[in-house]
Amino acid sequence: MKGILARHDLPWIAPFAAFLLLLALLPPLDLAPRWAEAVRWLVVGGVLLAVSRPVLDLRVSHWAGSVGLGILVFVVWIGPDLLSDGYRTSALFSNGIVGRPESSFGEAGRSDPVALVLRFARAALLVPVVEELFWRGWLPRWIADPEDIRRVPMGTFTTVAFWISAVLFASEHGSWWEVGLAAGVLYNWWMRRTRSLGDCILAHAVTNACLSAWVVAGGRWEYW
Repeated sequence: MKGILARHDLPWIAPFAAFLLLLALLPPLDLAPRWAEAVRWLVVGGVLLAVSRPVLDLRVSHWAGSVGLGILVFVVWIGPDLLSDGYRTSALFSNGIVGRPESSFGEAGRSDPVALVLRFARAALLVPVVEELFWRGWLPRWIADPEDIRRVPMGTFTTVAFWISAVLFASEHGSWWEVGLAAGVLYNWWMRRTRSLGDCILAHAVTNACLSAWVVAGGRWEYW
């Protein structure tokens, strides 16, 4: 549809759409955790390979900066909870709008090594690609030119696009909306600075890998 979505938008948004669709469809099926994770990998990974491969650029030009930014976002993410007991259970972060800091990864998955590995890998490898394609690769450019994002260079942000993408990214993270907003701002800034999808994917992957290691090592399942 001209001015709304076009065929050339699909590689950027299809994996994210598939990911969100599975969030809604899989819980009622009540699959064993390892099979639920396997389905996510097969479906979303399949969409990435079949639809998004032409636009997927994993080249990294700022290795140290991307890794450093990823670690910084991880520290920002866990920092408030470390500094203040009960911080996340306050009304700002635990309510009927943003939800509550509860894990969607149940006991059965936590005791299943296969499910754990697949869940860790999803967070560290699959999610960064899917989300960076959508939030940094597509949305800001679509806001700038809804008819054809190909006319908008990677890393271009209007002020409106910068904040819309950051706020929507924050809203995706529920009870962690405030650190999600900080992460969205930092990732947007890095995309604007590097103009590199690969660098943003790497930064996001480092954040999620650090957070997943924190979850598994410390039993902080609420982050998952």
